Amino acid sequence: MSAQVSRVLAIIGQGYVGLPLAMAAVDAGWTVIGIDNFEAKVSQINSGESPVEDVSDTQLQAALASGAYRASTDFSSIAKASVITICVPTPLNEKHEPDLSLLQSAATAVAPFVSNETLVVSESTSYPGTLRDIIIPTIDSLKPKDSINVYFASAPERVNPGDLVWNQKNTPRLIGAINSKSQTKALEFYESICDVTVSVSNPEVAEAAKLLENTFRLINIALINEFTQLCSATGINVHEVIDAASSKPYGFMPFRPGVGVGGHCIPVDPLYLTWWARQNNRKAEFVEKAALINHEMPAYVAKRALAMVDSSISNPRILILGVAYKPGVGDVRETPVSDLRNHLIEGGAIVAWCDPLVPTWEGLKPVDINWKCDLAILATNQPGMEIEALINRGIEILDCTNSMNDLEGVTSL
Repeated sequence: MSAQVSRVLAIIGQGYVGLPLAMAAVDAGWTVIGIDNFEAKVSQINSGESPVEDVSDTQLQAALASGAYRASTDFSSIAKASVITICVPTPLNEKHEPDLSLLQSAATAVAPFVSNETLVVSESTSYPGTLRDIIIPTIDSLKPKDSINVYFASAPERVNPGDLVWNQKNTPRLIGAINSKSQTKALEFYESICDVTVSVSNPEVAEAAKLLENTFRLINIALINEFTQLCSATGINVHEVIDAASSKPYGFMPFRPGVGVGGHCIPVDPLYLTWWARQNNRKAEFVEKAALINHEMPAYVAKRALAMVDSSISNPRILILGVAYKPGVGDVRETPVSDLRNHLIEGGAIVAWCDPLVPTWEGLKPVDINWKCDLAILATNQPGMEIEALINRGIEILDCTNSMNDLEGVTSL
């Protein structure tokens, strides 16, 4: 087995979390081995083409050219690493319960190559107890016999794809480890790549904090989505109400309505919390209700849109503008626009879509902005969409993004 080398980092998973972490570590002077199971992705990365928006091709090519970074499918190469971070997805299964199969597989694949004195960190979001109950037992049972001292910590990712302000370096990092030596090693590592580290007493606190962060957002989005429906029914402009409430300098934080919630965090993480509550014979009723309200929002948007079309048109042609879960990215994971499209079709509509950052979606190709339609729905305000062309054609638009205020022919959600 290869000997461990100082300041060598192995990152398991080279997606929206792992690849930006790799670049941040390279910038901080680490040599990084990026491990991913998908050979096509590894080949793409090693050719200098970034698969994620937060890492430019130029940045990736510089890291590759310097020799400080390389992607690989070979787990044995991590034997040289003094730090291993696990950054794999933790989605939901068909029952909307935690699916930790990728996390379990990563721990199993890593274990035989963990060197003595290595720090293993889980950045993957999961329920409190995941590090202690799943990752540690897996690695301890399969690690080499001479790897006597292995250190463990949880430092949940706080990646916000497409954010031009907050990144791996300037976003405070929560760190909770299983003992003081592990905590010291984890703090030393993250202090080398992050401006601010926040030490917590144990991994469970860090894991729970990540769930709370995104559950907070889920609940407040649900509140404003429900409030929007109340305002619309009584002819009140919800955005004016939000702006008015925002004038209070304390005790209020503005959220805006939309088609629903999407992405790798907000629709998923709170359901890890509700599942964890059930495992402890409790029930997170408030969270479950919030998730339900957001899940039903696409149906409400579809109803609003269909009501805007002349009733004499039995099969209205509706163009959805933007299908990614948020602006500035091409990520369609858990996008609520999928449900919106389905509800529109159930209502008799002929539906097409366009999104400058999404080349294909659900096996379908986008249409041109000039596609003949009776109504357009601005679901995600992506850069590069020539919405003015629709306005000039006199096409009515239902704006779900609060970005086209006071324009003729535009109705805000």
